[in-house]
Amino acid sequence: MIEDNPKKLGDGEAVGNLQKDPDDWVTGDEPMTMAQASYLKTLCEEAHVHFESSLTKAEASKRIDELQDRTGRGHHARYAH
Repeated sequence: MIEDNPKKLGDGEAVGNLQKDPDDWVTGDEPMTMAQASYLKTLCEEAHVHFESSLTKAEASKRIDELQDRTGRGHHARYAH
């Protein structure tokens, strides 16, 4: 039941950190991770936009989502869940 485990969705699908709103992340105000920075650099190059190295984890996550939409990268992974 969902009431018994709030981290479960109806069909046994777990809610992971990637599905939480970045604004709700406990560590969202920390600097972005190395993995985020690396992927974000790649997306920025593909989208021909400036890479901002001072983003927080939450800001980087939102920027990654935005650039994935713009470049078409990650589209299938996001909807495969």
